Amino acid sequence: MSVTRLHNIPGFSIDRVAAAAGNDPDVVRLENLDTDLAPPPEAVAATKAAIGQDDENSYLPFTGKAALRAAVADRLARQTSSAYAAEDVVITCGGTEGMFDALLATTDPGDEVILTDPTYAGMIYRVRLAGAVPRLVPFVLHDGSWRLDLDALREALTDRTRAVFLMNPSMPSGAVLNEAEWAAVAALCEQHDLWLLYNAAMERIVFDGLPVLHPATLPGMAERTITIGSVSKEYRMIGWRIGWVAGSRSIMDDIARVHIYNVVTPTGIAQAGALAALRTPEADFANCVATWQKRRDVINEQLHDWPVISAAGGWSQLLDVGALGLDSFTASRRMLEHGQIAATPMRDWGERNSDQFVRLVFSNEPADRLATLRERITRALS
Repeated sequence: MSVTRLHNIPGFSIDRVAAAAGNDPDVVRLENLDTDLAPPPEAVAATKAAIGQDDENSYLPFTGKAALRAAVADRLARQTSSAYAAEDVVITCGGTEGMFDALLATTDPGDEVILTDPTYAGMIYRVRLAGAVPRLVPFVLHDGSWRLDLDALREALTDRTRAVFLMNPSMPSGAVLNEAEWAAVAALCEQHDLWLLYNAAMERIVFDGLPVLHPATLPGMAERTITIGSVSKEYRMIGWRIGWVAGSRSIMDDIARVHIYNVVTPTGIAQAGALAALRTPEADFANCVATWQKRRDVINEQLHDWPVISAAGGWSQLLDVGALGLDSFTASRRMLEHGQIAATPMRDWGERNSDQFVRLVFSNEPADRLATLRERITRALS
């Protein structure tokens, strides 16, 4: 018999799809948010050099190495033109730990948190695990792109709302908020004294020349924005499990206490690699974004006759299998069995935008393999 907090917490579908795909080299792997693009070589070298070093084999400091905290603070200061110090940063075991720490420090059981629909399932269900209640605001299609329903955003507010929890670019849709949408979010937070929990894991992975806008730059938002970042996506360092939470001193002491009693300390040798990554030249990252955009373009070319919604950023986008008369689990199964495509069903990743979608991750397969999708999808879903 499960405990109450696990009621309405579904299992993940990603690992089930991956297990079904096995190690078949003919399967195009679109199910998991991995990438085949290598981490920065400087990060790999620094991690190797840290192995066996006494300073890297310690619990201390609990909130992360001072140099890494300072590097994150410098990055945020450049992005936001606001003052950040190392003391405003806690290093975590990936951005996922950081999300849970921030939720536990800003909400009580029964409080409400506004998220987008769809969004990363790990955000929705961490809200539930923290004892809070998710309130989902839908993305809607407008001229082929995802836009946030601003009327629904305002209607989602209640006297129990404590935070808005957003990822930008959003996963799994690849939606990127525009200036008007960010302004509406900021106005809601300022007028109703809300925290903005900003999942910045992919914030600079945007396509087609779109601007990168950090919400802490908006009027009144520097003190309200809690930034949750990591080296997993932009630096392709998923296995390092290093992230951070940064915000005003008024909340960071609480987040640090949650972090210490949740995990105690992030991995020492991985912190050395993360520090090296944050110091790498911008050209390395720009080349990766160009590669991911090309792969997205190949998928769109291959599936131009299918109901696929192009990503404005991130590593994934959605195929509308509901328009084909299918639910996401049926479509995912047929895609694997008949098309040799591993793709994750989006049931439980939203409410309005959920079981009618299958996610296509384009970060982990080269363009030549993605160029086989038209034939594979036709075989599977026609």
